[in-house]
Amino acid sequence: MTDTLIERPASVQSPEGMGTGVDAEIVARATALIPLIREHAAQTSDERRVVPEVMKALEDAELFKLFVPKRFGGHGANMATAVETLAEISRGDGSTGWAASLLNVCTWFATTFSEQAQAEVFGANPDAKVCGIFTPGSKFERVEGGYLVSGRWPYSSGSFAADWAALGIGIDVPEGEDPRALALIPAEAWTIEPTWFVAGMRGSGSDTIVVEDHFVPDHRVQRFIDMREAHFLTPYKQDQNSHMAFIPVAALILVAPQLGLGRHALERTRNSLPGKAVAYTVYSEARKSPMHQLGVANAATKFHLAELLMRQACLDIDASAAEHHLPTMEVRARVRNDTGIVAELVKEGIDYLLTANGAGSFADVNVLNRIWRDAEIAGRHAYVSPEVGKEVYGKVLLGDDELTMDL
Repeated sequence: MTDTLIERPASVQSPEGMGTGVDAEIVARATALIPLIREHAAQTSDERRVVPEVMKALEDAELFKLFVPKRFGGHGANMATAVETLAEISRGDGSTGWAASLLNVCTWFATTFSEQAQAEVFGANPDAKVCGIFTPGSKFERVEGGYLVSGRWPYSSGSFAADWAALGIGIDVPEGEDPRALALIPAEAWTIEPTWFVAGMRGSGSDTIVVEDHFVPDHRVQRFIDMREAHFLTPYKQDQNSHMAFIPVAALILVAPQLGLGRHALERTRNSLPGKAVAYTVYSEARKSPMHQLGVANAATKFHLAELLMRQACLDIDASAAEHHLPTMEVRARVRNDTGIVAELVKEGIDYLLTANGAGSFADVNVLNRIWRDAEIAGRHAYVSPEVGKEVYGKVLLGDDELTMDL
Protein backbone atom coordinates (compact mmCIF):
# COMPACT_ATOMS: atom_id res chain seq x y z
CA MET A 1 0.00 0.00 0.00
CA THR A 2 1.23 3.52 -0.83
CA ASP A 3 0.76 5.89 2.11
CA THR A 4 0.11 9.06 0.12
CA LEU A 5 -2.75 9.86 2.53
CA ILE A 6 -4.73 11.62 -0.21
CA GLU A 7 -6.13 10.46 -3.51
CA ARG A 8 -4.36 11.38 -6.70
CA PRO A 9 -6.06 14.16 -8.66
CA ALA A 10 -8.21 13.25 -11.63
CA SER A 11 -6.46 13.51 -14.96
CA VAL A 12 -7.08 16.74 -16.86
CA GLN A 13 -5.82 16.55 -20.41
CA SER A 14 -4.57 19.37 -22.62
CA PRO A 15 -4.86 19.35 -26.42
CA GLU A 16 -1.35 17.87 -26.48
CA GLY A 17 -2.58 14.99 -24.32
CA MET A 18 -0.63 15.68 -21.12
CA GLY A 19 -2.19 18.47 -19.09
CA THR A 20 -2.12 18.33 -15.31
CA GLY A 21 -3.05 14.72 -14.51
CA VAL A 22 -0.85 11.97 -13.09
CA ASP A 23 0.08 9.08 -15.38
CA ALA A 24 -0.61 6.16 -13.05
CA GLU A 25 1.12 3.62 -15.31
CA ILE A 26 4.47 5.41 -15.05
CA VAL A 27 4.10 5.76 -11.27
CA ALA A 28 3.27 2.04 -11.00
CA ARG A 29 6.62 1.19 -12.60
CA ALA A 30 8.37 2.96 -9.72
CA THR A 31 6.17 1.35 -7.08
CA ALA A 32 6.94 -2.09 -8.49
CA LEU A 33 10.68 -1.51 -7.98
CA ILE A 34 10.47 -0.57 -4.29
CA PRO A 35 11.33 -4.08 -2.97
CA LEU A 36 14.46 -4.24 -5.17
CA ILE A 37 15.50 -0.71 -4.24
CA ARG A 38 15.12 -1.48 -0.52
CA GLU A 39 17.03 -4.73 -0.87
CA HIS A 40 20.07 -2.79 -2.09
CA ALA A 41 19.63 0.43 -0.09
CA ALA A 42 22.32 -0.33 2.49
CA GLN A 43 24.78 -1.31 -0.24
CA THR A 44 23.96 1.87 -2.15
CA SER A 45 24.78 3.89 0.96
CA ASP A 46 28.01 1.98 1.62
CA GLU A 47 29.23 2.27 -1.97
CA ARG A 48 28.26 5.97 -2.21
CA ARG A 49 26.34 5.46 -5.44
CA VAL A 50 23.23 3.62 -6.56
CA VAL A 51 24.24 0.01 -7.21
CA PRO A 52 24.24 -1.33 -10.79
CA GLU A 53 21.34 -3.74 -10.19
CA VAL A 54 19.05 -0.88 -9.21
CA MET A 55 20.32 1.46 -11.93
CA LYS A 56 19.60 -1.19 -14.56
CA ALA A 57 16.11 -1.79 -13.21
CA LEU A 58 15.35 1.94 -13.30
CA GLU A 59 16.73 2.18 -16.83
CA ASP A 60 14.76 -0.85 -18.01
CA ALA A 61 11.60 0.75 -16.57
CA GLU A 62 12.53 3.97 -18.43
CA LEU A 63 12.39 5.99 -15.22
CA PHE A 64 15.29 8.24 -16.19
CA LYS A 65 13.28 9.47 -19.19
CA LEU A 66 10.37 11.12 -17.41
CA PHE A 67 10.81 14.53 -19.06
CA VAL A 68 12.45 13.32 -22.27
CA PRO A 69 10.22 14.16 -25.27
CA LYS A 70 8.44 11.34 -27.03
CA ARG A 71 10.37 12.14 -30.21
CA PHE A 72 13.43 10.74 -28.41
CA GLY A 73 11.53 7.77 -26.94
CA GLY A 74 10.82 9.38 -23.57
CA HIS A 75 7.58 9.82 -21.64
CA GLY A 76 7.24 13.58 -22.02
CA ALA A 77 5.65 13.44 -18.57
CA ASN A 78 4.40 16.47 -16.71
CA MET A 79 5.57 17.69 -13.31
CA ALA A 80 2.80 15.94 -11.37
CA THR A 81 3.71 12.55 -12.83
CA ALA A 82 7.44 13.11 -12.34
CA VAL A 83 7.08 14.10 -8.69
CA GLU A 84 4.80 11.18 -7.87
CA THR A 85 7.15 8.75 -9.64
CA LEU A 86 10.26 10.10 -7.92
CA ALA A 87 8.51 10.06 -4.55
CA GLU A 88 7.79 6.36 -5.00
CA ILE A 89 11.41 5.63 -5.95
CA SER A 90 12.39 7.53 -2.79
CA ARG A 91 9.92 5.48 -0.74
CA GLY A 92 12.31 2.67 -1.61
CA ASP A 93 15.47 4.62 -0.73
CA GLY A 94 16.25 8.31 -0.36
CA SER A 95 19.65 8.24 -2.08
CA THR A 96 18.24 6.38 -5.06
CA GLY A 97 15.33 8.79 -5.30
CA TRP A 98 17.62 11.82 -5.02
CA ALA A 99 19.91 10.60 -7.80
CA ALA A 100 16.90 9.79 -9.98
CA SER A 101 15.38 13.22 -9.31
CA LEU A 102 18.51 15.13 -10.27
CA LEU A 103 19.23 13.00 -13.34
CA ASN A 104 15.67 13.49 -14.56
CA VAL A 105 15.51 17.23 -14.07
CA CYS A 106 18.98 17.87 -15.53
CA THR A 107 18.09 15.71 -18.51
CA TRP A 108 15.05 17.98 -18.94
CA PHE A 109 17.42 20.96 -19.01
CA ALA A 110 19.16 19.37 -22.00
CA THR A 111 15.83 19.01 -23.85
CA THR A 112 15.43 22.80 -23.77
CA PHE A 113 18.71 23.52 -25.61
CA SER A 114 19.16 24.13 -29.33
CA GLU A 115 18.07 21.52 -31.83
CA GLN A 116 21.70 20.74 -32.67
CA ALA A 117 22.59 20.26 -28.99
CA GLN A 118 19.59 17.98 -28.45
CA ALA A 119 20.59 15.90 -31.48
CA GLU A 120 24.10 15.49 -30.07
CA VAL A 121 22.85 14.47 -26.62
CA PHE A 122 19.89 12.26 -27.57
CA GLY A 123 20.35 11.47 -31.28
CA ALA A 124 23.00 8.80 -30.85
CA ASN A 125 21.81 7.78 -27.38
CA PRO A 126 18.09 8.25 -26.63
CA ASP A 127 18.79 6.89 -23.13
CA ALA A 128 21.28 9.67 -22.33
CA LYS A 129 21.28 10.91 -18.73
CA VAL A 130 22.40 14.38 -17.69
CA CYS A 131 23.58 15.66 -14.30
CA GLY A 132 24.15 19.29 -13.50
CA ILE A 133 25.23 22.16 -11.27
CA PHE A 134 24.25 25.82 -11.69
CA THR A 135 27.21 27.33 -9.84
CA PRO A 136 29.87 28.62 -12.30
CA GLY A 137 33.29 27.01 -12.44
CA SER A 138 36.54 28.98 -12.45
CA LYS A 139 37.45 29.64 -16.11
CA PHE A 140 35.34 30.68 -19.10
CA GLU A 141 37.40 32.04 -21.95
CA ARG A 142 35.68 33.28 -25.08
CA VAL A 143 37.26 31.69 -28.17
CA GLU A 144 36.14 31.43 -31.76
CA GLY A 145 32.81 29.57 -31.92
CA GLY A 146 32.36 29.03 -28.19
CA TYR A 147 34.03 28.93 -24.78
CA LEU A 148 37.04 27.24 -23.24
CA VAL A 149 35.86 25.99 -19.86
CA SER A 150 37.65 24.76 -16.73
CA GLY A 151 36.64 24.29 -13.13
CA ARG A 152 35.26 22.15 -10.34
CA TRP A 153 31.52 21.63 -9.82
CA PRO A 154 30.49 20.15 -6.44
CA TYR A 155 28.18 18.43 -5.63
CA SER A 156 26.91 16.82 -8.82
CA SER A 157 24.36 14.19 -7.82
CA GLY A 158 24.15 11.17 -10.11
CA SER A 159 27.32 12.13 -12.00
CA PHE A 160 28.51 8.52 -11.74
CA ALA A 161 25.76 7.53 -14.21
CA ALA A 162 25.59 10.64 -16.40
CA ASP A 163 26.51 10.84 -20.07
CA TRP A 164 26.48 14.65 -20.07
CA ALA A 165 26.54 17.48 -17.55
CA ALA A 166 24.76 20.85 -17.63
CA LEU A 167 27.30 23.04 -15.84
CA GLY A 168 27.21 26.69 -14.85
CA ILE A 169 29.59 29.03 -16.68
CA GLY A 170 29.98 32.76 -17.26
CA ILE A 171 29.66 34.23 -20.76
CA ASP A 172 30.47 37.53 -22.46
CA VAL A 173 27.49 39.89 -22.18
CA PRO A 174 27.09 43.69 -22.15
CA GLU A 175 27.93 45.32 -18.81
CA GLY A 176 25.07 45.10 -16.35
CA GLU A 177 23.53 41.96 -17.85
CA ASP A 178 23.45 38.55 -16.16
CA PRO A 179 26.50 36.58 -17.39
CA ARG A 180 25.35 33.20 -16.12
CA ALA A 181 24.73 30.32 -18.50
CA LEU A 182 24.54 26.54 -18.62
CA ALA A 183 26.89 24.57 -20.85
CA LEU A 184 26.36 20.99 -21.99
CA ILE A 185 29.59 19.03 -21.56
CA PRO A 186 30.02 15.32 -22.42
CA ALA A 187 31.21 12.87 -19.78
CA GLU A 188 34.44 12.13 -21.63
CA ALA A 189 35.47 15.75 -20.98
CA TRP A 190 35.30 15.52 -17.18
CA THR A 191 36.52 13.43 -14.30
CA ILE A 192 34.86 12.79 -10.94
CA GLU A 193 36.64 13.72 -7.73
CA PRO A 194 35.28 11.83 -4.69
CA THR A 195 34.10 14.53 -2.27
CA TRP A 196 30.66 13.36 -1.07
CA PHE A 197 31.40 12.05 2.43
CA VAL A 198 28.36 13.02 4.48
CA ALA A 199 25.89 11.77 7.08
CA GLY A 200 22.87 11.36 4.78
CA MET A 201 22.03 10.77 1.11
CA ARG A 202 25.31 8.87 1.03
CA GLY A 203 24.39 6.86 -2.06
CA SER A 204 23.45 9.81 -4.27
CA GLY A 205 26.92 10.01 -5.80
CA SER A 206 27.02 13.78 -5.30
CA ASP A 207 30.73 14.09 -6.03
CA THR A 208 32.66 16.86 -7.78
CA ILE A 209 32.97 17.17 -11.55
CA VAL A 210 36.37 18.44 -12.75
CA VAL A 211 36.86 19.93 -16.23
CA GLU A 212 40.14 21.18 -17.71
CA ASP A 213 40.19 23.36 -20.84
CA HIS A 214 37.21 21.87 -22.63
CA PHE A 215 35.82 23.65 -25.69
CA VAL A 216 32.05 24.18 -25.55
CA PRO A 217 30.53 25.30 -28.88
CA ASP A 218 27.98 28.11 -28.78
CA HIS A 219 25.09 25.80 -29.67
CA ARG A 220 25.63 23.94 -26.39
CA VAL A 221 25.33 27.11 -24.30
CA GLN A 222 22.08 28.62 -23.01
CA ARG A 223 21.76 31.82 -20.99
CA PHE A 224 20.41 31.36 -17.48
CA ILE A 225 18.19 34.44 -17.70
CA ASP A 226 16.51 33.07 -20.84
CA MET A 227 15.92 29.72 -19.19
CA ARG A 228 14.49 31.46 -16.14
CA GLU A 229 11.89 33.15 -18.33
CA ALA A 230 11.21 29.93 -20.29
CA HIS A 231 12.72 31.48 -23.44
CA PHE A 232 14.36 28.18 -24.22
CA LEU A 233 16.39 27.59 -27.37
CA THR A 234 14.47 24.46 -28.35
CA PRO A 235 12.47 24.90 -31.55
CA TYR A 236 9.91 22.31 -30.39
CA LYS A 237 7.45 24.78 -28.90
CA GLN A 238 4.54 22.39 -29.29
CA ASP A 239 5.88 20.35 -26.35
CA GLN A 240 4.23 21.25 -23.05
CA ASN A 241 7.50 20.79 -21.21
CA SER A 242 9.15 23.40 -23.44
CA HIS A 243 7.10 25.93 -21.45
CA MET A 244 7.68 24.74 -17.87
CA ALA A 245 8.92 27.33 -15.37
CA PHE A 246 12.64 26.66 -15.02
CA ILE A 247 13.37 27.72 -11.42
CA PRO A 248 10.14 26.33 -9.89
CA VAL A 249 10.80 22.97 -11.56
CA ALA A 250 14.49 22.94 -10.55
CA ALA A 251 13.57 23.67 -6.93
CA LEU A 252 10.39 21.63 -6.51
CA ILE A 253 11.90 18.43 -7.89
CA LEU A 254 14.30 18.45 -4.92
CA VAL A 255 11.53 17.76 -2.41
CA ALA A 256 9.97 14.85 -4.28
CA PRO A 257 12.36 12.57 -2.33
CA GLN A 258 11.12 14.11 0.92
CA LEU A 259 7.60 12.87 0.22
CA GLY A 260 8.92 9.36 -0.37
CA LEU A 261 10.96 9.43 2.83
CA GLY A 262 7.90 10.48 4.81
CA ARG A 263 5.80 7.74 3.24
CA HIS A 264 8.45 5.14 4.08
CA ALA A 265 8.77 6.32 7.68
CA LEU A 266 5.01 6.21 8.22
CA GLU A 267 4.73 2.81 6.53
CA ARG A 268 7.40 1.30 8.78
CA THR A 269 5.86 2.85 11.88
CA ARG A 270 2.38 1.54 11.12
CA ASN A 271 3.81 -1.92 10.47
CA SER A 272 6.04 -2.21 13.54
CA LEU A 273 4.85 0.14 16.27
CA PRO A 274 1.25 -0.92 17.13
CA GLY A 275 2.15 -4.11 19.03
CA LYS A 276 5.32 -2.79 20.64
CA ALA A 277 5.30 -2.60 24.45
CA VAL A 278 5.81 0.88 25.93
CA ALA A 279 8.60 0.57 28.50
CA TYR A 280 8.01 1.86 32.03
CA THR A 281 4.28 2.42 31.43
CA VAL A 282 1.08 0.43 31.83
CA TYR A 283 0.72 0.09 28.05
CA SER A 284 1.61 -3.35 26.71
CA GLU A 285 0.89 -2.13 23.18
CA ALA A 286 1.76 1.25 21.67
CA ARG A 287 -1.55 1.26 19.80
CA LYS A 288 -3.27 1.86 23.16
CA SER A 289 -0.94 4.69 24.21
CA PRO A 290 -2.32 8.25 23.76
CA MET A 291 1.22 9.62 23.41
CA HIS A 292 1.92 7.32 20.48
CA GLN A 293 -1.50 7.89 18.94
CA LEU A 294 -0.95 11.65 19.01
CA GLY A 295 2.62 11.39 17.70
CA VAL A 296 1.66 9.30 14.70
CA ALA A 297 -1.38 11.49 14.00
CA ASN A 298 0.80 14.60 14.10
CA ALA A 299 3.28 13.00 11.68
CA ALA A 300 0.56 11.88 9.28
CA THR A 301 -0.92 15.38 9.30
CA LYS A 302 2.46 16.94 8.48
CA PHE A 303 2.91 14.51 5.59
CA HIS A 304 -0.64 15.16 4.39
CA LEU A 305 -0.03 18.90 4.31
CA ALA A 306 3.25 18.37 2.45
CA GLU A 307 1.49 16.23 -0.16
CA LEU A 308 -1.22 18.86 -0.65
CA LEU A 309 1.30 21.69 -1.10
CA MET A 310 3.28 19.61 -3.57
CA ARG A 311 0.18 18.76 -5.60
CA GLN A 312 -0.82 22.44 -5.78
CA ALA A 313 2.68 23.47 -6.87
CA CYS A 314 2.70 20.81 -9.60
CA LEU A 315 -0.72 21.99 -10.75
CA ASP A 316 0.53 25.59 -10.93
CA ILE A 317 3.49 24.52 -13.08
CA ASP A 318 1.63 22.08 -15.33
CA ALA A 319 -1.45 24.22 -15.93
CA SER A 320 0.63 27.18 -17.07
CA ALA A 321 2.88 24.99 -19.21
CA ALA A 322 -0.16 23.42 -20.89
CA GLU A 323 -1.32 26.93 -21.79
CA HIS A 324 2.22 27.87 -22.96
CA HIS A 325 2.87 30.67 -20.50
CA LEU A 326 4.79 31.21 -17.27
CA PRO A 327 3.01 31.33 -13.93
CA THR A 328 2.80 34.84 -12.48
CA MET A 329 5.69 36.08 -10.34
CA GLU A 330 3.53 35.65 -7.24
CA VAL A 331 2.76 32.03 -8.08
CA ARG A 332 6.43 31.32 -8.78
CA ALA A 333 7.36 32.88 -5.45
CA ARG A 334 4.73 30.78 -3.70
CA VAL A 335 6.10 27.61 -5.29
CA ARG A 336 9.58 28.56 -4.08
CA ASN A 337 8.21 29.19 -0.60
CA ASP A 338 6.17 25.99 -0.54
CA THR A 339 9.18 23.96 -1.69
CA GLY A 340 10.87 24.77 1.61
CA ILE A 341 7.66 24.24 3.58
CA VAL A 342 7.26 20.74 2.12
CA ALA A 343 10.76 19.81 3.30
CA GLU A 344 10.10 21.41 6.69
CA LEU A 345 6.82 19.53 7.15
CA VAL A 346 8.34 16.17 6.23
CA LYS A 347 11.29 16.65 8.56
CA GLU A 348 8.92 17.56 11.40
CA GLY A 349 6.76 14.53 10.67
CA ILE A 350 9.75 12.21 10.70
CA ASP A 351 10.82 13.67 14.05
CA TYR A 352 7.41 12.79 15.52
CA LEU A 353 7.79 9.22 14.27
CA LEU A 354 11.32 8.87 15.65
CA THR A 355 10.03 9.92 19.07
CA ALA A 356 7.13 7.51 18.84
CA ASN A 357 9.43 4.64 17.85
CA GLY A 358 11.95 5.45 20.59
CA ALA A 359 15.72 5.68 20.87
CA GLY A 360 16.14 2.47 18.89
CA SER A 361 15.22 4.50 15.80
CA PHE A 362 18.77 5.81 15.76
CA ALA A 363 20.44 2.41 15.70
CA ASP A 364 22.71 1.94 12.69
CA VAL A 365 20.69 -1.09 11.59
CA ASN A 366 17.35 0.74 11.79
CA VAL A 367 16.07 2.01 8.44
CA LEU A 368 14.46 4.96 10.25
CA ASN A 369 17.97 6.17 11.03
CA ARG A 370 18.81 6.37 7.32
CA ILE A 371 15.45 7.98 6.49
CA TRP A 372 16.07 10.65 9.14
CA ARG A 373 19.61 11.38 7.93
CA ASP A 374 18.51 11.53 4.30
CA ALA A 375 15.67 13.94 5.06
CA GLU A 376 17.93 16.20 7.11
CA ILE A 377 20.51 16.46 4.31
CA ALA A 378 18.00 16.86 1.47
CA GLY A 379 16.07 19.51 3.37
CA ARG A 380 19.15 21.74 3.50
CA HIS A 381 19.79 22.12 -0.23
CA ALA A 382 20.21 25.79 -1.15
CA TYR A 383 17.11 25.74 -3.35
CA VAL A 384 15.06 24.14 -0.57
CA SER A 385 15.94 26.47 2.34
CA PRO A 386 12.59 27.43 3.93
CA GLU A 387 13.76 30.80 5.21
CA VAL A 388 15.02 31.92 1.79
CA GLY A 389 11.73 30.86 0.20
CA LYS A 390 9.75 32.76 2.82
CA GLU A 391 11.87 35.87 2.23
CA VAL A 392 11.30 35.95 -1.50
CA TYR A 393 7.58 35.17 -1.16
CA GLY A 394 7.20 37.97 1.38
CA LYS A 395 9.02 40.41 -0.90
CA VAL A 396 6.65 39.65 -3.75
CA LEU A 397 3.55 39.80 -1.55
CA LEU A 398 4.58 43.21 -0.18
CA GLY A 399 5.66 44.64 -3.52
CA ASP A 400 9.41 44.81 -2.82
CA ASP A 401 10.94 44.88 -6.31
CA GLU A 402 14.44 44.18 -5.06
CA LEU A 403 14.40 40.39 -5.33
CA THR A 404 17.46 38.62 -3.98
CA MET A 405 17.08 35.39 -5.94
CA ASP A 406 15.83 33.89 -9.17
CA LEU A 407 12.21 32.88 -9.64
